[in-house]
Amino acid sequence: MDEDSRYEAVRSRDGRFDGAFFFAVETTGIYCRPSCPAVTPKRRNVRFYPTAAAAQRSGFRACRRCRPDAVPGSAEWNARADVVGRAMRLIADGVVDREGVAGLATRLGYSARQVQRQLTTELGAGPVALARAQRAHTARVLLQTTGLPVTEIAFAAGFASVRQFNDTVREVYAATPTEVRTAAPRGGARPAAADGTGIPLRLAHRGPYRAADVLDQLAREAVPGVEEVTGRPGARTYRRTLRLPYGTGIAAVAERTRAPRPGTGTRPGGWLDARLRLTDPRDLTTAVQRLRRLFDLDADPYAVDERLSTDPRLSPLVAARPGLRVPGAVDPLEAAARALLGPAACGRLVEAYGKRLDAPDGALTHLFPKAAALARAQGVPAPLAALAAALADGTLRLDPGADRADAQRELLALPGMDPATAALLRVRALGDPDVTPPGVRAPKTWRPWRTYAVQHLDVAGELVR
Repeated sequence: MDEDSRYEAVRSRDGRFDGAFFFAVETTGIYCRPSCPAVTPKRRNVRFYPTAAAAQRSGFRACRRCRPDAVPGSAEWNARADVVGRAMRLIADGVVDREGVAGLATRLGYSARQVQRQLTTELGAGPVALARAQRAHTARVLLQTTGLPVTEIAFAAGFASVRQFNDTVREVYAATPTEVRTAAPRGGARPAAADGTGIPLRLAHRGPYRAADVLDQLAREAVPGVEEVTGRPGARTYRRTLRLPYGTGIAAVAERTRAPRPGTGTRPGGWLDARLRLTDPRDLTTAVQRLRRLFDLDADPYAVDERLSTDPRLSPLVAARPGLRVPGAVDPLEAAARALLGPAACGRLVEAYGKRLDAPDGALTHLFPKAAALARAQGVPAPLAALAAALADGTLRLDPGADRADAQRELLALPGMDPATAALLRVRALGDPDVTPPGVRAPKTWRPWRTYAVQHLDVAGELVR
């Protein structure tokens, strides 16, 4: 899009572009999402930015009305396989907070200077600024949804000091942490994260979302002890355990999608209600991003459906299921084991080698085993043992920043690994939107969304290999 096209999206309050870009108003010093319901500013006063971090770096504050920090992530970062796309996925997963820019650069295979230059050139902000914007959003969520003390929130959100936390919140939201907390919608008393109820969240998505199809697939694939789907159709809840960098967690995501209130702008889309119980609040950002990948919440259904609708075979399927998503994975080893063995056999592995929760929660009793545990375990099928060993020693990477082509080559080099499983892991573990399994003939018109085309055929029962 050129700037005139972006301004037209702002003028029409087009929520399809929320997260794809941000606009700032020089006369007010505020930046917004395209669908902001406020009076449209004059064109000469508007500046455009590819990320919230770039707007913040230029001195603009987040709009309190449209909350631009709460938009779905840009689908571009999931689709792109270059260093910028990989870097954005790793930053979203909290790598900069945990390992610094040097750790990010090492994972990408570039120098820290090269990563800084590429991100700043293309996005208007470097990795530190991008991570800072994410920390600010995490801080706001914790301030407005929990009763945790401000000092605990500062470190849970990833800040190095309370002073840095206070300064950032003031710059981004033009309010003190206490004022941000006071401005939270009043829906009852805020619980502390340690009281057992967890942290309530809204997982935003753009466009239509086929939650029932996603829950159907997750229910079929659920690994006993680690995942479960409860409730009746239309009101189900997906629950699972999470192994996280600082501790563990239990996540619950509701099936029913919710839409914004009338009068809050033209925002086709909505959110899924979720709740996270974490042993360490520092894991909030990482846990949220893993759930977003699992539920494919940063996809752009408008771009996908528009392209696939041009194919006569797919057009009626897209019309029947607009906004169909492709579930991802929160644990690449779990996804690999399920693909190789199936859910029931994975459940037996969990019982034998998984870490039992200190406090089991209903059917959720274990964390999925670590790669090192499966690599040396007796009786594990050879293909899975080889994959686990490769993940454990670092010769294979299936994290959000992995090079997808390199990962597929490493997978195919493993003993017993077949092309169909490698392709499935490229979709589920690496989030590649443009993959077809072996034997499926895909016309060029499906690119770059072949993964979604295959999903439509599979859900409709028309996938022929």
